[in-house]
Amino acid sequence: MKWPNHGGQPKRILELNGIKQEDRYFDFSANINPLGTPLVLKEQLIKTFTEFEKYPDPDYQEATKLIALHEGLQQEQVLLTNGGAEAIFLIAQMFTGKKALIIQPTFSEYERACKVYHLELSYLTLQPEKDFSFPLEKVLNKMEEVDVVFLCRPNNPTGTVVDLHDIKALLEKGTKCNTMIVVDEAFIHFLPSHIEDLSFLIEQYSNLILLRSLTKIYAIPSLRLGYIIAKPAMIDLLKRNQIPWSVNGVVTSLLPSLLTQDSFINETKTWLNRQLNDIKSELTKLDFYYSPTQVNFYLLKDQNQQDTSEQLFTFLVENNIIPRHTHNFRGLDGKFIRLAVRSEKENTYLLQTLRLWREKKC
Repeated sequence: MKWPNHGGQPKRILELNGIKQEDRYFDFSANINPLGTPLVLKEQLIKTFTEFEKYPDPDYQEATKLIALHEGLQQEQVLLTNGGAEAIFLIAQMFTGKKALIIQPTFSEYERACKVYHLELSYLTLQPEKDFSFPLEKVLNKMEEVDVVFLCRPNNPTGTVVDLHDIKALLEKGTKCNTMIVVDEAFIHFLPSHIEDLSFLIEQYSNLILLRSLTKIYAIPSLRLGYIIAKPAMIDLLKRNQIPWSVNGVVTSLLPSLLTQDSFINETKTWLNRQLNDIKSELTKLDFYYSPTQVNFYLLKDQNQQDTSEQLFTFLVENNIIPRHTHNFRGLDGKFIRLAVRSEKENTYLLQTLRLWREKKC
C-alpha cells in the first residue's frame, strides 16, 4: 500500500481503505492546535491584502528583529524560513557529503533531506519497551563518528522530551569532537511551562542549531512559517544558501500579531494538560499502551495485538476517525498508530470508539 508520507491527508487514507469519501470525519492525523487559529489572525489576514502587490524585504529585517526580540536573542542569531522543512533542508545542505546520526523513530524529513545532500546516515532507535527513553550513552558513544546529530524535542511521533541534562551532555561532547547538534523544537509551544526551550544555550554552545515552527501552535500549516536559531556565523552560512524571498510577505506581516499571543499559548497548555490527563486515564482503563507524551499527540497500541496495528487502524477509519500510520517511521514499522489530541468532543468520540473496539475484541 502506498501510504502518504505525512499526516493531514484524510481523503487519501479513506481512498486507500476503499471507503467512499465522507463529508464527516475526524482527522486525528495532523498535530495542529485543536483550539484553532487565534481570531486576531483572521482579522489581521484581511488587512494584509495591501501586501499582495509588494515584494517582501529579501533580508526580512523587521520580521527577524521581531522574532529576536521575542526570543531575547540578537537579530544575527535568527533566520526566517519557509516552515520547518526549509530549515531542515538548509541545514542538511551545509553538511553535504558528511555523516549524520538520526535518533529514530522521528520526523522523516531529516532522513529525506540528508539523502538529498548525500549524507552518510547512521541511526539509533528509541525502544518501545523502555517507553522511548533517550539512549544518552549510546548517542555519546556514536558522536565521534558523525558530523551532525538530528534530534526532535519534543519528539514526533512519541511526544517525549530529551532531558536538559542530556542535551547539555551532547553539546559538551560535540564541542570536543566537532559535532553539531540540531534540535527541532517545532512543538515546543505545547510543552508544560516548567520544561525549558533551549534558546538560552545558544550563547554558550556554538555547535547548537535550533529549529522552530509557528504553524503548529497557531494552526496555520498552509502559511509555512518557521525560523532557525544559532550563532551568527552559522546563520550567515545558512543564509547564503537560502533562495531569495522564500517566505512570502503576507506571512511576515502577520508576525506582529502572532508574537503577542502569549495568553493564547497559555490557554492551549492548560487545556491540553486537562485533555491529556483524561485521555491517558481512559486509555489505561481500556488496556492500551500509549507513549509518555507531553504534547498534543501520542503513539497508541493495543497491548493484545503486539505485532500490528492494521486492524485497529482500519476499525478507526471505518468509524470516521483518521489516525496517522507509522509505516514510514523507522523503528515503528506500522506497529503503532499516532493520534493527535483534538477537541474535547472529538477526543470523547475517539475514546468511545476505542471502547467499542475493546468490547469487540473481548
